[in-house]
Amino acid sequence: MSNQPTAHLAAIGTALPGDPVDNAQLAKVLGVNEEWIEVFIGTKTRHFARDLATGEVRWSLADLCASAARKALDAGAVDAADIDFIVLGTATPDTLMPATVNNVADQLGLDQVPTFQLQSGCAGAVQALSVAQTMIASGQYRNGLVIGGDVCSKHLDVQRDLSGAAPSDLVNFVLFGDGAGAAVLSADPVGERVAVRHVLNRFTGLGRKPGQVIEWFGLADRHDDRQALTEDYKAIEEGVPVMAVEILWELLGELDWDAEDLDYLLPPQLSGRMTKKIAEELGVPTAREISCVAETGNNGNALPFLQIAGLLTEMKAGEKALAVAVESSKWIKAGFALEKI
Repeated sequence: MSNQPTAHLAAIGTALPGDPVDNAQLAKVLGVNEEWIEVFIGTKTRHFARDLATGEVRWSLADLCASAARKALDAGAVDAADIDFIVLGTATPDTLMPATVNNVADQLGLDQVPTFQLQSGCAGAVQALSVAQTMIASGQYRNGLVIGGDVCSKHLDVQRDLSGAAPSDLVNFVLFGDGAGAAVLSADPVGERVAVRHVLNRFTGLGRKPGQVIEWFGLADRHDDRQALTEDYKAIEEGVPVMAVEILWELLGELDWDAEDLDYLLPPQLSGRMTKKIAEELGVPTAREISCVAETGNNGNALPFLQIAGLLTEMKAGEKALAVAVESSKWIKAGFALEKI
């Protein structure tokens, strides 16, 4: 059994901007084939913080994160005044400075608390959970806010002519969405009473090319011809299922759990099609799959919280859940185990 100290997930909150955008709407705006989106990506809808027609920003990442955090706090398991720290995981901060987490704290009216922002892709939410768990285990802190979110649409220029776009570029216009999620973590078994039994976060990309690169343009290079966001979709398609299986068995080994002990499985949320493939590769038919990406789009660090929100509507005392996450930007294995007490 893992000897990691226990923290408890007390409440969850999520935020998705605006109405869902289906494939027909997206295909019309982008001038791409709707059937290609459905077959190749397998995602039905997604949400955008920007207006598709005008590009106007309707919600910032801070707005979405604060909204999700308020919902988690409104559950009443822990008072806002008792929050001792905030940790945010994101790949798409609103600005380099100030850190988005501090604008979130400002919107929530929280002051004089430590704040941390972790720059990471799909593993960022798990890294934030790991930091929060460690802080609570130290005995110095009782309650914290763990937040994850991304606004991927800031990289998608819908005014651009995509007729000659490379597949590695075009896929990003249909794969991603925006959103945020938040959890109240506590030293005490309150609220949802879900124990965080183990958190895995391990870099595993030594000598390996990144599967995804997001450029950051400054004044000196903003007119550079580099593609802002690139993906090696083939490497991701080949590598993520293999890594997901490795993570599953590594977590089970750390916990001394058998696969048959799992009541729920939260697989990586790349796209509707990829997630289905990965869930099949994981091969735990006795565990109920908790997925959301086909409806929410790939909104990065919001996804684990959206999955947990779905999990909590079903989870009963004594049941166990295991989440698997893979970051392909520079290859990180991540995941966590939950148990309802």
